[in-house]
Amino acid sequence: MSNTSNLIQVFKPMYRTQEVLDSIEICLESGWTGSGFRTDEFEEEWKKYSGFNNCHFVNSATAGLHLAVRILKQNFRWKDDDEIITTPLTFISTNHVILYENMKPVFADVDKSLCMNPLSVKKLITSKTKAIIYVGIGGNTANYLKIVKVCKEYNLRLIVDAAHMAGSRVSDRDKHVGIESDCTVFSFQSVKNCPSADSGAVCFSDGEHDKIARKMSWLGIDKTTYDRSGENKYKWKYNVEEIGYKYHGNSIMASMCLVALKYLDCDNSVRRKIADKYTKMLSHIKEIEIIQHENELTSSRHLFQISTDERDSLLDFLASHNIYCGVHYIENTQYPIYHKYENSNINLAKHYSDRLISLPLHLHMNDKDVDEVIRIISVYFGYE
Repeated sequence: MSNTSNLIQVFKPMYRTQEVLDSIEICLESGWTGSGFRTDEFEEEWKKYSGFNNCHFVNSATAGLHLAVRILKQNFRWKDDDEIITTPLTFISTNHVILYENMKPVFADVDKSLCMNPLSVKKLITSKTKAIIYVGIGGNTANYLKIVKVCKEYNLRLIVDAAHMAGSRVSDRDKHVGIESDCTVFSFQSVKNCPSADSGAVCFSDGEHDKIARKMSWLGIDKTTYDRSGENKYKWKYNVEEIGYKYHGNSIMASMCLVALKYLDCDNSVRRKIADKYTKMLSHIKEIEIIQHENELTSSRHLFQISTDERDSLLDFLASHNIYCGVHYIENTQYPIYHKYENSNINLAKHYSDRLISLPLHLHMNDKDVDEVIRIISVYFGYE
């Protein structure tokens, strides 16, 4: 096994190992590891923390996004080939779920925040437009309230892809980002801010949509095994009311999330301190642009991103010094399956796609690690 102790990685999950094991042990001792039990407990804790009225724990954010599009399409009677305005600068899950439901992704441009530009969005609205998917890349809430306003003005549904946004709030409000949406989806994957191994949550504003999501995520079955096992009496019979999926979360993942949630705000503050140091120490390097978050004091700061014309060579130089960065993301129309959705409106998304670097940002980093990343970037550009 290679020695990785001197590597500075872009991501590294932070688990409070003994607390996590103790939490998981509750499931193992009870014999109940599936949906229900601890998933119910996490849903209630997440609602208390975030302020959402509904929360359904699922096995990934991708599953949650698919449920969002599927249920809204079904409820509002959208048609195949109707349109959802989205961003091309995102992980492919965001846009795959539109295609899952035979709808058309229409790509709006971003601005310097990397979040979708409301002016670009408004130019793309047609009679076939049914919804907007807002992506808070890196935890950024830029333009979010403007997109909410656009949805209200044009009577569009709003889905928030909050995979990076656990703990993000808008300005000085107490409310979590996404409260105004029809559905907000979170990721609790291992390198996210509230980590399990892999899981997510889908938060519908409408309680009826939440009920449908619970059936659809358990193959269309009307009650989970856990729900049928109450009152010390197991009821074996169930009904199948939807053509659903096996998207439900399990109690092992929920047990991990229950521990992570206790530390989420504190952990996000550590992330913001690292980001603040990067900003202060790199802002004088004219060859890079720092991607600013609209509300630095309330961002989850999942990512710290810079843009540079020398992206690929800088990545190689950093790697040669055991610093392994990331790229978030490749503009989606560069992938063959999205070629036909390319349009002339996404110039900034294309620009940043060729230039973005995500610097290491995680809770295992100490001051020495952050200083080393800053030093190597400074050396590369001749500032040291």
